[in-house]
Amino acid sequence: MILSSHVLWSALSVGSNMRELASFANGLILTLVLCGASAAAYAESDPAHGMNLFEECAACHSLEPSIHGIGPSLYGVFNRQAGELADYRYSRAMKRSGIIWTADTLDAFIADSQHFVPANRMPYAGMPDAADRADLIAYLQQILK
Repeated sequence: MILSSHVLWSALSVGSNMRELASFANGLILTLVLCGASAAAYAESDPAHGMNLFEECAACHSLEPSIHGIGPSLYGVFNRQAGELADYRYSRAMKRSGIIWTADTLDAFIADSQHFVPANRMPYAGMPDAADRADLIAYLQQILK
C-alpha cells in the first residue's frame, strides 16, 4: 500500500491531535499486519494434512475439470467467479454473490458457508479450525496449480 503525501498531510492537518494521528497509524499498521498474516498463513501451512482434510470434500467435489458431484468441480477455482461454471447448477444466491474465489474468500466460505453466502445449496456445517482451513487451502493451491 502506497500512501500519498496528501493522506499523511490530512492526518497532520490543523485540528488533528496526536490521538487522531496515533489512531490513523495503528489502523494502518493493523491493515498491513493482517494482509501479511493472511498470505503467511497459507505459506506456512501443511498441504499433506490438507490432502487428508480434502477427503471429506471429495464426497461432493472433484478436482478434475467438468467432473461434478453434488458440488461443482474445484478445478480452476482460484480467481474464478462463484457460480460461473456453465455445466453446473448453482443456487441463485451463489450466482448473485459476486465472489471471486481467492484463498481468503475460500477460507471464509469453508469456515461457515451459510453465513458467507446465505441460502447457498452447500449442506456443510463448516470447518471451525483456522489451521485446518489453511492446510486445506494450501493443498488446493498446490494440487490445482
